[in-house]
Amino acid sequence: MTRSTPNIDRSERTFTVVLAISGGFIVLLLIGIMVTLFFNSLPAIREFGAGFFIGKTWNAAAETFGALPFLVGTLVTSFLALLISVPFSLAIALFLGEYYREGAVSGFLRSAVEVLAGIPSVIYGLWGLFLLMPAVRYIEMKLGVAPQGVGILTSSLILAIMIIPFAASIGREVITFVPGDLKEAAYSLGATRFEVVRNIVVPYARSGIIAGILLSLGRAIGETMAVTMLIGNSNFLPTSIFSPANTMASVIANEFAEATGVTSASLIYLALVLFFVTMLVNIAGTWVIQKLTVESSREVT
Repeated sequence: MTRSTPNIDRSERTFTVVLAISGGFIVLLLIGIMVTLFFNSLPAIREFGAGFFIGKTWNAAAETFGALPFLVGTLVTSFLALLISVPFSLAIALFLGEYYREGAVSGFLRSAVEVLAGIPSVIYGLWGLFLLMPAVRYIEMKLGVAPQGVGILTSSLILAIMIIPFAASIGREVITFVPGDLKEAAYSLGATRFEVVRNIVVPYARSGIIAGILLSLGRAIGETMAVTMLIGNSNFLPTSIFSPANTMASVIANEFAEATGVTSASLIYLALVLFFVTMLVNIAGTWVIQKLTVESSREVT
């Protein structure tokens, strides 16, 4: 035992150093991305300053750039997609995590959810062009709206379909970890299945469910290919959910290949804004999850 102790201490020190280096590398990578975006966007920052965030005009020919239409397009499509997806994600998570945890049906549905989560976004975009766009165009014709088919609603629908598997998968995993003793105690007191789900399962797993939803929001904000194919690629401020628009990611994908000078710097400035928006969403999500975890523990207790 005495001879092996130095070897154990050396292994622990080595492991600690490896972990510290890995953590430091992640921090350096994050700082490196931010610094690279900042320095490459300096010409646009000097030219437009904070007015870049409230400018409504994006005109490369006149070298006038404002990010407000893309900020609005990104936030509206992402949160509308989240609003559409949450009921379906929660229903799938409860179905697979509480009602059908085992069996052939459960296994098939879990595999289907995992396959949907792994499908490339360009395939979702193509599917949306062939199915969602005609469906939305039909709805627009019935409502008396210009039947364009593409726009905020179409891109939000495809985003909702894309993020449902992420939130549902995480929610299912969390729900399966709810202690059986808590549920059995509720059943012994005469609680119904619905009451157990509402009063025990959902409060206990709420922080994990919210975590899955916020991770889905992060993907929706940064999604590029499918949104680019279905949002209409308009650089004007949208006036309704049927209007064509652009997101920060889609305008960068569309214009960066041919951009030079101030146009290139403005697109990088837009990428820097997207970077900070995503970071703020993640920070806010972490805070919400921590708070909900404490509240859920108190409620279940």
